[in-house]
Amino acid sequence: MADLSINLAGIKSPNPFWLASAPPTNTGYQVQRAFEAGWGGAVWKTLGEPIINTSARFAAVNFNGQRVAGFNNIELITDRPLDVNLKEMAETKKLFPKHALVASLMVEPTREKWHEIVKRVEAIGVDGLELNFGCPHGMAERGMGAASGQQPDLVEAQTYWVKEVAETPVIVKLTPNITDITVTARHAVLGGADSVSMINTINSLAGVDLNTWNTIPHVNGKGAHGGYCGPAVKPIALNMVAECARDPRVGVPISGIGGISTWQDTVEFMLMGSTGVQICTAVMHHGFRIIRELVSGLNNYLDEKGLASVNELIGRSVDRYSSWGDLDLNYKIVAQIHNDICIKCNKCHISCEDASHQCIERHRDERGKPILKVREEDCVGCNLCSIVCPVEGAITMVEVPSAQPPMSWNQRQQAIAKLNANSPEMEVV
Repeated sequence: MADLSINLAGIKSPNPFWLASAPPTNTGYQVQRAFEAGWGGAVWKTLGEPIINTSARFAAVNFNGQRVAGFNNIELITDRPLDVNLKEMAETKKLFPKHALVASLMVEPTREKWHEIVKRVEAIGVDGLELNFGCPHGMAERGMGAASGQQPDLVEAQTYWVKEVAETPVIVKLTPNITDITVTARHAVLGGADSVSMINTINSLAGVDLNTWNTIPHVNGKGAHGGYCGPAVKPIALNMVAECARDPRVGVPISGIGGISTWQDTVEFMLMGSTGVQICTAVMHHGFRIIRELVSGLNNYLDEKGLASVNELIGRSVDRYSSWGDLDLNYKIVAQIHNDICIKCNKCHISCEDASHQCIERHRDERGKPILKVREEDCVGCNLCSIVCPVEGAITMVEVPSAQPPMSWNQRQQAIAKLNANSPEMEVV
């Protein structure tokens, strides 16, 4: 059985599965139950000046019969006194010394406030600190959370203030509500961050009740934007992790967050550069018990791949993630329809006819039965037909050998520039 233990910038845990800072890590009772169930680490619900939360505070987006495809919340940081949290954290660490216990922190953006809370929290024996620069609602209106995380200079300054006194590794949690997350990641590193975690939740409104016209959720008839998470945000989170992982100016370990629900999601995040992952919505949906499937699934996968350690996954796909301008424009695939298993629903034909390149034709075979054929010379290999097909394997995308060598847009533009430089009287565009 493979070794699942990880070391995130000096924070060790028996497996890569951590609970994210959220309702499941609100109390010592919860975190201790999670560790007993098999979770490798937990980031305690964000500490700071206790606040008053609202009722209601959660909402879900269901899609095509799937419950909680997306999740929205307007809950803020801890509503429990700091002393109570610290006491429970100390008890938890004493009971589970080999599990990672990280404190999530959020205070006003002043050096004195950061110094004070860091010293108090580290005194009880946490393994690391996570600076919450990502919460998009409530706290942001008070100048904290995403309000800090959207200002690269403030991310750098606050990280630096923490590092002035911190004796444990510092993780900076980044907001996705920004044009380019690598900018804030770089500034976190300039401030001394040992690691970055991403993504925090995305600005969102879950919906509007068509009967009452109230927002979902609403608080006595009024609503506000909240933070969006759950499976729906996974592609956004995975992209941001990949962008930071391939940026040499970031260059620190990444804790991946955002829509992770399965061991397969975990493998994807690790392949794209995460050292470990943090999970919240899946636990809120199904409970701590999902850790059994996460651990067993990851173990089986590593065994099948012949890998001795989960760390062998980290970053293995990063060099395959590039910019559009580096993609080979001479590479070609086409669709092939396998009529022996096709159920003749015509979804592929309709999609191709109405939304793609009109290259799937309806015919009849020698026995007069309806079949579908791809006119390969007009197929652009867009994948749409295979995506909408309800039968696994009925449509496959097949590589077509090219007589042309690989050529990207960037290579093409470089070749044109060189040609024009050598022959300015015959400019090529």
